[in-house]
Amino acid sequence: MKKYCLTVDLKNDPALIAEYEQYHQKIWPEIEQSIRDAGIENMEIYRVENRLFMIMEVGDAFSFEKKAIADQANPKVQEWEALMWKYQQALPFTKPGEKWVLMKNIFRL
Repeated sequence: MKKYCLTVDLKNDPALIAEYEQYHQKIWPEIEQSIRDAGIENMEIYRVENRLFMIMEVGDAFSFEKKAIADQANPKVQEWEALMWKYQQALPFTKPGEKWVLMKNIFRL
């Protein structure tokens, strides 16, 4: 099993942050299914202030490319992503339209 860590920021607005967290208390079933179908076996999101940190544990079948293609073809995922963009904001160094950014592992014990 592989592990990936990603990050994105939320808009620095307490009301929006609270709404975002509320959506993640019970994500839409179609979103959970798309995550599982992509080969993601475990996913956790942590927050400090307006910074989010995601940990994904994936099986051998997972690839970011295949997930991106499947997500583009799934109208419910597109609806979810558009809704989440109301709350999220790109990190300063990202390309236009880029959201979650893969983090580099620099230490392991």
